[in-house]
Amino acid sequence: MALSRFSFLLVPIALLAAAPPLSESYKEVSARIIAAALADQDGYAKLSYLCDRIGNRLSGSDSLNAAIAWASAQMKRDGLENVATPAVKVPHWVRGREEAEMVKPVRHPLSMLGLGGSVATSAEGITAEVVSVSSFDALKALGREKVAGKMVLFNVPYEGYGKTVAYRGDGPSRAAQLGAVAMLLRSVGSLAMQTPHTGALNYTESDPKIPAAAITLEDATLIQRLTDAGETVSVHLYMEAHTLPDADSANVMGEITGREKPEEIVVMGGHIDSWDVGAGAEDDGTGIMASLEAVAVVKKLGLRPRRTLRVVFWTNEENGGAGGRAYRAMAGGKIHDYVAAIEMDGGAEKPVGFGVTPGGAALARAKEIGRLLEPIGADTVREGGGGADIGPLMHDGVPGLGLFTVGQHYFDWHHSRTDTVDKIDLQEFRQCVAAMAVMGYVLADMPERLGE
Repeated sequence: MALSRFSFLLVPIALLAAAPPLSESYKEVSARIIAAALADQDGYAKLSYLCDRIGNRLSGSDSLNAAIAWASAQMKRDGLENVATPAVKVPHWVRGREEAEMVKPVRHPLSMLGLGGSVATSAEGITAEVVSVSSFDALKALGREKVAGKMVLFNVPYEGYGKTVAYRGDGPSRAAQLGAVAMLLRSVGSLAMQTPHTGALNYTESDPKIPAAAITLEDATLIQRLTDAGETVSVHLYMEAHTLPDADSANVMGEITGREKPEEIVVMGGHIDSWDVGAGAEDDGTGIMASLEAVAVVKKLGLRPRRTLRVVFWTNEENGGAGGRAYRAMAGGKIHDYVAAIEMDGGAEKPVGFGVTPGGAALARAKEIGRLLEPIGADTVREGGGGADIGPLMHDGVPGLGLFTVGQHYFDWHHSRTDTVDKIDLQEFRQCVAAMAVMGYVLADMPERLGE
């Protein structure tokens, strides 16, 4: 009789017992995933093929179309299910021939790259006196009288990408408001090696569109020194840049279909397009290839999570974001089936961990998963993460995660001719694959949804 009463009490006690933390229940499988990723030979080979054989991949280009076709075929070779290339219309900007030269007080060729979306100069080019400023406030203080008819140089020291990139985006229109005929920009990058960095600008509708180009730190500071010495500096700029009608493109996607809840999705990826210089290796060849290989490693190990684990290569991140918006539109009313979205778009240096948005319960559960990445030192999970391509999903409530690395050199070669495969350390790339694979698999397999 006493034993029966005791047995009855065991039921509620068992129900009240807390489930083991994810760092315990997934310890064995995560160790298998990490070991497989750190020994993987295929991911780096795929990255090398993409960058060395296909090359840079600007929206609208033949090379981007070739990359999309190759990526789709590669996902099928990797055994992913439901491989598809949903169509996306993208902007089509063409650089054309371009050059710049200081013509006064000395002749000196300038290393330059036109900014993405820039208009062309006239057929003869533009020759104008250069006005050098270090901030928007300094430009405004000069006023129209000292700027009209001249070429504005924003010689702004690099103080981190998020702060300094505003001069690339807004500089052309801010200069045009005061009558400038062209804009030059000290490249938004952390390394001075005679390397110009391109990137998208944002013309305003209400101001004239003027040609805009990035020059190197060395050339920007040369112009500054001559100006400070009282010299009048003049530059000749020639650009054939032009924008064609929107072009046909596509996102690329494949998946491991969930074994219990296939309608629920964890999506991970990066962007397949790149700027038209370099090879788009770190930005964002590593992101898409690490994401693909993460899913491929899960597949090779014979793992099938509860939910669908999907990899997506979004198109047109660099100069429009059309791929991310099209993917959100494709999700439609099923947006609530998305458990999480993970983006890798910060290069493949040594991974440190993940940023998570929102905080609260989602952050707490992600930190549990993060502890599984202690063996590779990628166990830091902090609030604030995501990415441009998953931004439309996050806007409508999908938790977003972004892989972050030590970030020591990414902006040395970002958007430049030097973004090539030789910059990528094989073992660090493999660690990124491991981090993406563990985070993606556990999010897709754990009993409850992230944040519940």
